[in-house]
Amino acid sequence: MILKEELKYSKSHEWIALDGDTAVVGLTDYAQSELGDLVFVNLPEVGDTVEAGEVFGDVESVKAVSDVYSPVTGEVTEINEELLDAPELVNDDAYKAWFIKVKDVSATEELLTADEYKAFVESEQE
Repeated sequence: MILKEELKYSKSHEWIALDGDTAVVGLTDYAQSELGDLVFVNLPEVGDTVEAGEVFGDVESVKAVSDVYSPVTGEVTEINEELLDAPELVNDDAYKAWFIKVKDVSATEELLTADEYKAFVESEQE
């Protein structure tokens, strides 16, 4: 499991890069490895509002369809359209294959540090 110290994480297995009141959101390396090869990604529209803890899209792997949850509240300013044609990019490098960019970010209280996320994942595996 690859973790990046500069990122924050959610218990629903998304990573977030915060920069002031904007954020970039993606699926963690742990999540993509558990899902297996991704074959489809469904993302929201630019201008949509996302709510912390609520579903904003989904991914389909060879194993199952899984919801993707927003770790923050805000407005979608950009989606990674490259993933719509090449969902396997998430499997190649989960931290380069971001899903959405969000502005006016709030509700960040539940985010975990890399160490906290690692401990959470390990506790789930027990």
